[in-house]
Amino acid sequence: MNLMHNPTRQELRPTILIVDDTPDNIMLLSRLLKDRYNTKVANNGNTALQIAAATPSLDLILLDVMMPGLDGYETCRQLKANPVTAEIPVIFLTAKNQVEDEAMGLSLGAVDYIAKPISPPILFARVATQLNLRAARRELQDHNQNLEKLVQERTAQLYLMQEAIIVAMASMAETRDQETGNHIRRTQNYVRALARHLQSHPRFAAELTDEAIDALYRSAPLHDIGKVGIPDRILLKPGNLDREEFEIMKMHAVYGRDTIMLVERHIGGSNSFLMFAREIAHSHQEKWDGSGYPQNLAGEQIPLSARLMAVADVYDALISKRVYKPAFTHEQALDVMRKGRGSHFDPEVLDAFFEIEPEFARIAIAFADEGD
Repeated sequence: MNLMHNPTRQELRPTILIVDDTPDNIMLLSRLLKDRYNTKVANNGNTALQIAAATPSLDLILLDVMMPGLDGYETCRQLKANPVTAEIPVIFLTAKNQVEDEAMGLSLGAVDYIAKPISPPILFARVATQLNLRAARRELQDHNQNLEKLVQERTAQLYLMQEAIIVAMASMAETRDQETGNHIRRTQNYVRALARHLQSHPRFAAELTDEAIDALYRSAPLHDIGKVGIPDRILLKPGNLDREEFEIMKMHAVYGRDTIMLVERHIGGSNSFLMFAREIAHSHQEKWDGSGYPQNLAGEQIPLSARLMAVADVYDALISKRVYKPAFTHEQALDVMRKGRGSHFDPEVLDAFFEIEPEFARIAIAFADEGD
């Protein structure tokens, strides 16, 4: 059974509200308009306001000016002040035909002014013009809404595609390590949790907007993308690296930065996502006291994005099993992290970490590697 309702010709016709305190005027206007339009009538301003607010399909109001009680000017003022009725076009009908009278009506939001006695050809032409404009505005509004919805859908698709590419690129580097598993998932969630907690901190609030935190979350998986340039004999070495090998390993920060810069050059610019990815890849191994690499940056010379990643990356390395060490417990990791305050880590960033360390533990469990 077809339950769809096909609107009748009557239902498709525009609806006009006629407002006049004189019955003869209402009768005349209704008779002139009834063959072309659906009509509603009101004999005072208050009734007109009620009908307009209760009729979503109302297309036009023909409004007398001189009425007892609520006159046409005040009725129009209240119609335009109500968001429900503000967009309904109003044409004033009146015997007051001075320029200042027309100016008053138009200043209140009316779209036209027709002098009495009514000339049917003028009435039909003015009404048709305003109804055509009303229909065009609605069509444009519907088009814009559909376009906005389409843009949102395409943006969401691009976002998911970008995220998939990011994870694939990051995994390409991480899987060569053969030990990191869900490391990229854990670290990006650590970074977001830490950034959200610092969002209310006066020192970081301006930099950690919602948009910035979203970009940080998406760029964090690329922090070790430079490992693709490190030889397997060093990257996969089961024991400690010697000095020469460590110098080569340190180059992964430079390789990561250069990879992101290559993307920026290719697209002819940058954005917050690529900027954070470049900062994190290049500087997440820097230390607060200047003893890190590759540039020996110190303090706030180190980008905030990299300082956040440093905390996330070290914590995850501590709680993860490596060929050269067992996995630390959460409490053991906290002890090690605490010793790095002011030397390895930005003190206030680390303090924030300790304020939400149970959340780090929950993230570690949620994205634990198989077998842990």
